[in-house]
Amino acid sequence: MPVLPWAAIDTVLLDMDGTLLDLHFDNHFWLEHLPQRYAAHHGVTRAQADAELLPLFRDHAGTLNWYCTDFWSRELRLSIRDLKREVAELISLRPDADTFLAALRGAGKRVALITNAHRDSLSLKLERVELAPYFDRLISSHDYGFPKEDQQFWQALQADFGFDPARSLFIDDSLPILRSAGRFGVAHLLAVSEPDSRKGPKDTEEFAALSDYRALLAGL
Repeated sequence: MPVLPWAAIDTVLLDMDGTLLDLHFDNHFWLEHLPQRYAAHHGVTRAQADAELLPLFRDHAGTLNWYCTDFWSRELRLSIRDLKREVAELISLRPDADTFLAALRGAGKRVALITNAHRDSLSLKLERVELAPYFDRLISSHDYGFPKEDQQFWQALQADFGFDPARSLFIDDSLPILRSAGRFGVAHLLAVSEPDSRKGPKDTEEFAALSDYRALLAGL
């Protein structure tokens, strides 16, 4: 991972799930807990639940619906908000993320959380992990009506938050989202090598990968 040119970075934009928080909670919820509860609620087998859910997930991946608890509650006739609370003990901070956030505040950087998570999911996670004090803004893509994969999200963010893409760092575990930020002109981009602590490292392709938040502190 390269040493970041901190003198050339005024603004730090940070994803939440898989970047600051361990993605294990979300993977477990969508791939295990929700299918189990869906099967029980609708009186079908787990295999039938997977057969019904997985195509739906594929159809909506990368859209605002995919991240919307209201959409899935209507679509599946279940309270996604309540089901997430059933496994909320799995929500956890990635190692040393808070150390990095505190260092950013100490260095006087502008820091925004930008997440595709619905406000319901964001609120639940902020109940479990104290993140809010580290940020100038907490922004959900639902505030703008476009996911981070869409250039219109970045246009709305710039109009709202007033950042200079050429002097900004963005960290996210999603490669399509990093590519979207790059197209908008965000100069400094970092992927996350191991967003889910239970799954091991992933290939981050053209992006340098963050594995240890302490490594970012050099020169800050």
